Amino acid sequence: MQMISVLKVKGKPESDIKLAIKGDNKAFQRLIESNYSSMYRVALSMLGNKHDIEDAMQETIVKAYKGIVNLKKEEYFKTWLIRILINECNDTLKDTRKVVSIEKVNYETSHTETLINLELTNAINLLDVDLKVVTTLFYFEDLLQKDIAKILNIPEGTVHS
Repeated sequence: MQMISVLKVKGKPESDIKLAIKGDNKAFQRLIESNYSSMYRVALSMLGNKHDIEDAMQETIVKAYKGIVNLKKEEYFKTWLIRILINECNDTLKDTRKVVSIEKVNYETSHTETLINLELTNAINLLDVDLKVVTTLFYFEDLLQKDIAKILNIPEGTVHS
């Protein structure tokens, strides 16, 4: 769950998203920090290479920083950010035209990850890139099917199936 810090401005609370849209660099930094692990997991599921992941995430952050003024609804910030990241990952895959073998993928796991999650992660790695993204967004990022459909610009029924 994304945490948004709140500041009082003229007696009215203002979210980090609103502050970032107005140019508050610290608010934007807090937003990126609160979404960093989600971004990393999505990029990892698509790219698998640490260098490519870092590049895609860096480009995503730059594009988000420049484009946040165009964000229309703050409740879609994470969806918007993940969409930028997915586009960057797709660009990286197109540019490098590389296939990542499952043996080369090095996953960083936390101490709290259960065996079931590890098995699910291994199973997801066997999927095509498109299916990996949908599965990662649904099971690991807890996004709704309608939000995944918006991020990937596909029908909600396709996400469901």
